[in-house]
Amino acid sequence: MERFFYENRAAIVLLLILISLIGGVLGYRYFKYTKNDPSFCATCHIMQESFKSWERSKHGDIICQRCHRMSILEQNRLLMLYVARGYTSPKGRGLGQTHGKIEPWRACRDCHLGEALQGSISLRNSFGHARHVFMQNLECMNCHSGELHNFMPNERACSNCHKDKLVHGLGMEGLSCLRCHSFGERAPTLVSSQRCRGCHTKMPRTGPMASFECFQCHKPHGKIKLTSADCLGSCHGNEAMVGQHGLHINRAKLECLYCHKAHTWRVGKTEAKILCQRCHELRDPMRFIY
Repeated sequence: MERFFYENRAAIVLLLILISLIGGVLGYRYFKYTKNDPSFCATCHIMQESFKSWERSKHGDIICQRCHRMSILEQNRLLMLYVARGYTSPKGRGLGQTHGKIEPWRACRDCHLGEALQGSISLRNSFGHARHVFMQNLECMNCHSGELHNFMPNERACSNCHKDKLVHGLGMEGLSCLRCHSFGERAPTLVSSQRCRGCHTKMPRTGPMASFECFQCHKPHGKIKLTSADCLGSCHGNEAMVGQHGLHINRAKLECLYCHKAHTWRVGKTEAKILCQRCHELRDPMRFIY
């Protein structure tokens, strides 16, 4: 044997080099296949439905392995299991696989911390995300659903933390928080009147108090419908002493909104013909304030 190796040492060295090269090429091709080819996932997973949902999603041009990542140890352990036993579910075998429901959430920040991809909002350019991710250290999965590559915000997630911020009354009870609060705003602002008017289209844009923000009077998380106490206590305390206001408020016990209709407010001659005659004969509205 020693003589054989000595006489054929050149051929043996070349054979070892050839085997190393073939092994390196095959290993590199295997590595690229496992890391860059989505079809690798199909060797274990029946994934037609998941594959179609991935193609339709905003992440459709990102390969599976970008989000469903495995360490070299986990990858080769699953490969050995597949070669030795064929496909069996890793569940219950102590493999500790994380590439299904754990690693995808960790991968979110790789793209969304800096420049936004796929038309999404960068965390750094969104006050809502910045506050929840950087200041409160919330994970993406706390607020987003993750069903079949759909990562839309979970409308019920807000109430898990903001238990005192429920919406009350006037048909708004079922609205999600994101109908009014936008995470995409670059600066921390309260909900603007422009957003309110997107739904409440019949609100007048001119006249008394038209320049006010809606939330200066209406409190969606507390009290939406106003009473005389709100009007007089916040802004109009002096009006109770002007003209006949005191008589109507204190003696007749009338609410401000009995005569002043919300968002129009002024009582002119036309309105007086209907309002005043509910209780007494019509009088000139100008006499009311003197």
